Amino acid sequence: MIRREFLVRTLGAAAASLFARDVFAQQHAHGMMEMPNMPAMPSMPAGKMPMMSAALAPADALPAGASLPALRTLVNQSGERGVFRATLVAKPHSLELLPGTTTSFWLYGDDPSAVSGSPINGPVVGPLIDVREGDTVEIAFVNGLLQPSTIHWHGMPVPPDQDGNPMNPVAPGATHVYRFTLPRGSAGTYWYHPHPHMVTAEQVYRGLAGPIIVRAADDPLAEWPERHLFISDLKLAADGTVAPNDMMDWMNGREGQFVLVNGVRRPRIVVSRDERWRVWNASSARYVRLTFDDGRRFAQVGTDGGLLESPREDLTELLLVPGERAELIVRAGSGEGAEGARTAPSRAVLTAAVYDRSKMAMTHGSLPPDPSRALADVEFTPAADANDVEASSANIQAQRLLPTHLRTITSLGKPTARKSVVFSEQMDMAAMHRPGASNHGMPAGMSFLINGATYDPNRTTLTSRRGEVELWSIENRTDMDHPFHLHGTQFQIVERESDGKTIPEPFRAWRDMANVKPGETVRIATMQSMRGERMFHCHILEHEDLGMMGTLKVI
Repeated sequence: MIRREFLVRTLGAAAASLFARDVFAQQHAHGMMEMPNMPAMPSMPAGKMPMMSAALAPADALPAGASLPALRTLVNQSGERGVFRATLVAKPHSLELLPGTTTSFWLYGDDPSAVSGSPINGPVVGPLIDVREGDTVEIAFVNGLLQPSTIHWHGMPVPPDQDGNPMNPVAPGATHVYRFTLPRGSAGTYWYHPHPHMVTAEQVYRGLAGPIIVRAADDPLAEWPERHLFISDLKLAADGTVAPNDMMDWMNGREGQFVLVNGVRRPRIVVSRDERWRVWNASSARYVRLTFDDGRRFAQVGTDGGLLESPREDLTELLLVPGERAELIVRAGSGEGAEGARTAPSRAVLTAAVYDRSKMAMTHGSLPPDPSRALADVEFTPAADANDVEASSANIQAQRLLPTHLRTITSLGKPTARKSVVFSEQMDMAAMHRPGASNHGMPAGMSFLINGATYDPNRTTLTSRRGEVELWSIENRTDMDHPFHLHGTQFQIVERESDGKTIPEPFRAWRDMANVKPGETVRIATMQSMRGERMFHCHILEHEDLGMMGTLKVI
């Protein structure tokens, strides 16, 4: 049954009367996050999942306008060629984001001896791991949290037992060394984050996530100036603490009132030459529809799994679902034409435009979509003279001309097996409102399902054969968008079907994320190359924690 029909039918008159005040408050609060100085809501009985958070910090409380900070970089401790060896520590750290207020985050650092709670130098983003195809990677993960944790190497072709699956937790205080070798063809833009069952969402929204770049020796865009934009969001209470999830966060996925780029609100970016942008959407649930407010055009040159075959020119918007990445070409000039005509300086706002993913209300219908959010203020200052100092005119011309062919992406071929994944959900309103009905801070009565069941670590959902090309059909029987993610390999989207119409995917690309709209079926071609257990799930992290995940056994 569609979730909203279920909710309406199960919410009886007595319950409606009892909870009307809470329902009214949560619907309006989640549509009014931009409003400053919201009053605190009445406290809830002990153990009851709150309908909404206590008072949140105003949406303009974080300072804006600073220059985009560079990402921290994880230091390679190895002196051996082709070996990347480092230490990555997860532990509490304190940062002053709201003026005069210290906020405790859980962050990744590289110093095991750092005192818990001590400040960290850099933004609220894990350090960038910058490696190359062919490298052997050895990262010692030190868990300085009070919860079990893992590191999932999102999108990367690593062995199953090295991929931070929820069945391989690292205990508090323990150390685990992740080891893998990056094969040829794995160049791309990836990220890492925890993956312990039932607490993945909390560990990520408290700060545990970071970027990865795998570089190729034959990258046709290697000489382009590169900029990194790691997008996340943050939900802070008025007292500066990281706010816990409320009922609506669990139901729809958490969206904070602050959208951050490299850990800061609305930074300033100066573009004086044509640039290659790597963009990450590391939000728990926020869909980011990238656009410039002046309508200027850009090109897409890469997806989750690296470069496209050919650039997608003249785009004015690009949707990134939670967990998805993209590579863009942003011109210093007008962005028109192959050479990006050099013009007078100009300004534009990089924006996350409105996208309606049909967020659920507690009674009927949908909540309004989140309003448009300014991500960064961009100054375009094309300066030929400055460029001439840094490079020859031949080099500048080469940078301005975007290759028409970036790499060859071959089809996986005819599938020899088929798999079906169905997203659905169940809601028990009586259980959701029962006092004391929370479990590990999670709501009772709310389940998100794959093939009719919630995740069970002792159950295999699907079985595949190593090296066999498969056609997966991912069907969304809910009335909300869900972003699908498959571990251990990349896939190619073949087609999308909705309302009886099938539309082939317009371009070939390697991905590990695919959005599935309500009532839509997305078909992907994929192949697993290593035996073991892999996860697949919705990448709205609250939905993953609530059961919208399965285990793929590769034999």
